[in-house]
Amino acid sequence: MNITVIGTGYVGLVSGICYAELGNRVICVDKDPRKIETLNAGGIPIYEPGLKELAASNRAAGMLTFTTDLPSAVRQSDIIILAVGTPPLPNGEANLSYINQAAIEIAEAMNGYKIIAVKSTVPVGTNERLAELIGSHTNERFDSISLPEFLREGSAIQDTLHPDRIIIGANSNSAADIMRILHIPLTEQIVVTDIRSAEMIKYASNAFLATKISFINEIANICEKVGADVTKVAEGMGYDKRIGPSFLKAGIGYGGSCFPKDTSALIQIAGHVDYEFKLLRSVVEVNQDQRFNVIRKLETIFGGELHGKTIAIWGLAFKPNTDDVRDSPAAEIIQHLVDNGVRVKAYDPIAMDNFRAIYEINGVEWCTEAMATASGADAVCLLTEWEEFSKIDLGQLQKALKSPILIDGRNVFDEKDLLGTEFVYYSVGRPSLNQGVKQQMPVLQF
Repeated sequence: MNITVIGTGYVGLVSGICYAELGNRVICVDKDPRKIETLNAGGIPIYEPGLKELAASNRAAGMLTFTTDLPSAVRQSDIIILAVGTPPLPNGEANLSYINQAAIEIAEAMNGYKIIAVKSTVPVGTNERLAELIGSHTNERFDSISLPEFLREGSAIQDTLHPDRIIIGANSNSAADIMRILHIPLTEQIVVTDIRSAEMIKYASNAFLATKISFINEIANICEKVGADVTKVAEGMGYDKRIGPSFLKAGIGYGGSCFPKDTSALIQIAGHVDYEFKLLRSVVEVNQDQRFNVIRKLETIFGGELHGKTIAIWGLAFKPNTDDVRDSPAAEIIQHLVDNGVRVKAYDPIAMDNFRAIYEINGVEWCTEAMATASGADAVCLLTEWEEFSKIDLGQLQKALKSPILIDGRNVFDEKDLLGTEFVYYSVGRPSLNQGVKQQMPVLQF
């Protein structure tokens, strides 16, 4: 099939390249000429393992092109996929100005029947409104489709080519059939539903996953008080098919471009229909507070006084295998430390440039290597579970630090890793490992 993907952000670029990999002719469009220049030069403006190689092979095969010429791309294609950004407004609602403008430009370029599929995450009812907007700018026939994405940064190619399911929201049976044919090579789990339900599935899915993360973090906080091990608790819970093991890893909370944005947007969507989503508000509140457990543990260790201390930060991306730092817990943690007179040394193997460009936090020493970051520091805080950090020799780390203090915000290390070291060690929801030794918890009184 001939496909145009509008928007070469994370979703659009990964989707376009993978559609080409399936044997479709794909044109990826973006207004930013610098992005297109980078892509046409063989570069990739985002970090995603394997994406650069996949793009190169499909460009060489003539199945994938990049351009700023939206009208030409639309005229050459049968399916137009909208994947432009819908960033949050200050009140949490999705900003639809970019997708509105793209819809108008598509309408004005149409030269015949098109299927217009919205892959951007948009509030319920947006597809219908966009269809009206497009219809007011063209006399050509078209069908509007909701095609929500469920990619995870760091494993986006795997998620695209081997998805759990494909959701197609459509009012036209013939258009739905074409979209089903496009996606049948990926999976037989294709759900065709009405457009509004498809839009809601995206928000509901992300809200539920965010809820699982906040739930296990709350359990971890209780585990620290009663002497249980949250990793064992999560493992036992995960064997229950009704619960499943995914998204039950305790840590310092979720971040990135999806969960924070989509939970806030769904709360706003509920508010517009006079419904208070109390559960989801609590999920967001728990997540916001969870990242500050790192600060609280540092304050406990140093008797409440952090001023003048040197703290090493390992990890700036919100998760490993991506350079995405949007709403990364590291940002608030570092800002709080700097504001309280702490000398911060920070390092991330991939996301350094993005973090510095977005947050512009003054007073941070940016380092180029993990051990150099820790050298001379009073403590190190591990905030992103990059594989590089898990392979660190803790004996060498102990020698590099001024004080052998390690705050493991992602539960990277185990008891066996700590044996033979003198680390004061704090993780998340595993109190038996605090201070590097198993501690006897007091008998609970009821």
